[in-house]
Amino acid sequence: MSVKIRLKRVGAKNHPVYRVVVADSRSPRDGKFIEEIGTYHPARTSDKVTIDLERIEHWVGHGAIVSDTVKSFVRAAKRAVVAPAADSAPAAVTPAPAAAAPAPAESATE
Repeated sequence: MSVKIRLKRVGAKNHPVYRVVVADSRSPRDGKFIEEIGTYHPARTSDKVTIDLERIEHWVGHGAIVSDTVKSFVRAAKRAVVAPAADSAPAAVTPAPAAAAPAPAESATE
């Protein structure tokens, strides 16, 4: 059985909403699925995509094939998780060594 991670449309006519699902590749687009691991709301201006990255990694580790659209969502979600941590860490780390460095240098010269 080939498993794919893909989108399933569940919204009303002209108001699409999609679910990110793990499904057998032979099942129809809007048919039976194994697990729902996220959502995509294209009409929203913010928080369009919610994805459980741990479950994506689990299924990919078990051989699931990710569709191109879901791949782009995963890439964006990983960047969003890594970027805030990288932005805040240097700001918190940089001031502390700068303040601590002059004190030992002054006491060593005296």
